[in-house]
Amino acid sequence: MIAIADTSFLIDWTKYDNRDLIFKIFELIYLPESTLNEIRNELTLIWISKALEENKMAIFPEIPQISNEALRLVNSSRRLPIRPVDYPEAYCTVVGKIFDYAVLTENGGVVALVDYFDEYNNVKVFRAIDIIYQLFKSGLVKDFKAELDRYSNQTKHMFSVRDLRKYGIL
Repeated sequence: MIAIADTSFLIDWTKYDNRDLIFKIFELIYLPESTLNEIRNELTLIWISKALEENKMAIFPEIPQISNEALRLVNSSRRLPIRPVDYPEAYCTVVGKIFDYAVLTENGGVVALVDYFDEYNNVKVFRAIDIIYQLFKSGLVKDFKAELDRYSNQTKHMFSVRDLRKYGIL
């Protein structure tokens, strides 16, 4: 499976000591230029540089047609009763739709967006909890709840009650 990742996801994910397991789920992760331009965190930049060198990540260029659609989504998300989406997340969502790539994000607006717009219903959105669940199902981590606790402790990311219930944790 191929994915495209946004900034918020990458910054959190790189704090996780099992971060490289993601490449057991995704054979390639694209980074849009707009995402790469936002990253200032040294740990994240080092991890990305290593993954680029190993061909586990690649830069996804700015394409005018995708940019235009991403801008439309940004504007639409601000006029709808959903959490707004910023340009890098919208760009990832459009790429996910066009190329059938998974979208890696922690932005709740993206989750709402793919539910709200029929033409985006087929976009596969993965958040950290979803990826850790995939790692668990694949046998790459042994204890799902313990791994979620580990991720939360390392990244300071708190999973929502709704998400924890979805996976039977609460």
